[in-house]
Amino acid sequence: MRGAGFLLVLLSIVSGTVAQNSSLSAAIATLPPCAVQCLKTSLADSSCQPTDQACICTDTKLLGSVEACVLQACTIKQGLATKNTTMTTCGAPIRNRGPLFKRINITFGVLSSFFVMSRLAYKSFVTISELGLDDYFILATLIAGVPQTIISDRGLLPNGIGRDIWTLKVSQITDFLMYFYIMEVMYFAIVAILKMSLLFFYRRIFPGVAVRKVILATIIFNALYGITFVIAALSQCQPLSYYWTNWDGEHEGTCININALGWANAAVSIALDIWMLAIPLSQLIHLKLAWRKKIGVAAMFCVGFFVTIVSALRLQSLIHFGKSMNPTWDQWDVINWSTIEINVGIMCACMPAMRVILVRFFPKVFGTTDNRSNQYYAKYGSRSGAPGKGTAPSNGGLSSALGRDKNGRDKHTITFTKTFEVSHADKDGDEIGLVSLDGDSGKAKPKSGSSSSVSL
Repeated sequence: MRGAGFLLVLLSIVSGTVAQNSSLSAAIATLPPCAVQCLKTSLADSSCQPTDQACICTDTKLLGSVEACVLQACTIKQGLATKNTTMTTCGAPIRNRGPLFKRINITFGVLSSFFVMSRLAYKSFVTISELGLDDYFILATLIAGVPQTIISDRGLLPNGIGRDIWTLKVSQITDFLMYFYIMEVMYFAIVAILKMSLLFFYRRIFPGVAVRKVILATIIFNALYGITFVIAALSQCQPLSYYWTNWDGEHEGTCININALGWANAAVSIALDIWMLAIPLSQLIHLKLAWRKKIGVAAMFCVGFFVTIVSALRLQSLIHFGKSMNPTWDQWDVINWSTIEINVGIMCACMPAMRVILVRFFPKVFGTTDNRSNQYYAKYGSRSGAPGKGTAPSNGGLSSALGRDKNGRDKHTITFTKTFEVSHADKDGDEIGLVSLDGDSGKAKPKSGSSSSVSL
């Protein structure tokens, strides 16, 4: 009889009157006895009447007391079922940030794929140049990134990302944590591979001996960093399935400090990003460029600083990582910022190549003008030897009178002519090939295709 009385009290609390809604009666009847006892105890210490639904639903102290009691007296599954019933009956809004995540995930995934494919297609089919290690690593990043985008859309979204955990089925919670584990391992690997692409790009464009040693040391450190965290993520729980089954408190196993692992990875990644940004900027003083162009080159590399900012925002979202009682809602920020960080990083790594592509196909918009107004060209004409600014017009009579041929050359003078093979910077696929460095390492080497001739 007392048990039936508890159910009547609970029904009165959440529905007001039993007779008004038989479906609510059926829902309340399925609640565990532990939840009924918690509601009775908390109600005795509250000023709300058992039939005053509005008072009970707005009394935060009462609701907090009931929730704390349920967490102690009931199992996790029973607690989630109780919270789902009470929140639904009190008319709490259903929160869902899943659609927003879907738009962000698909948009950034498509953009990063477009950047990589454009870069590789331009090098392979337009300039017909050999791909470098930086190109292969960016391709590897894309190969790993596409499955991550698919898993986010087909794995995390259907299983509750951006929703409150008590609105989900038990199987959805387990599946969500399993997909989240896969995403965590993939994130550690993708970040390390992406950094490899940038580092090998630096190694290709900076020929200085000292800076190449620094870059090589950074490559080795990054490789060790990536391997270490991937292994740690793979083995963080024993048995492995305990990662996605321990939430219900009904399974046995052990895990390392998941919070510490996430924070350590984020901290090392941010420090490495700052170090990798300092490498190209430190070489600006050696560039034989006007100060305006130096600012432009610096701005191009500083775009990568946005990735560091995103990494810092992701670090802030790790505060409750691994300790959340509502992971499907709380870890939305972690997954969202991780998705943005990886895809923006891919786009930043492709920006030098995209600049060359834009200059090639839209030279009037993105190209640079050739200033031929200096004294040399004003006096001797254009670089190509064709009549231009500062060149005298051809005149047969005047040339003959001066003892010159029709091309204006002195008939009694030996003329030495030298021709060179000229290639555009983008032919070799080197995005920054037009930038030369001071010192021996930056001197241009003669082309093997040059030739010379002597005419009398």
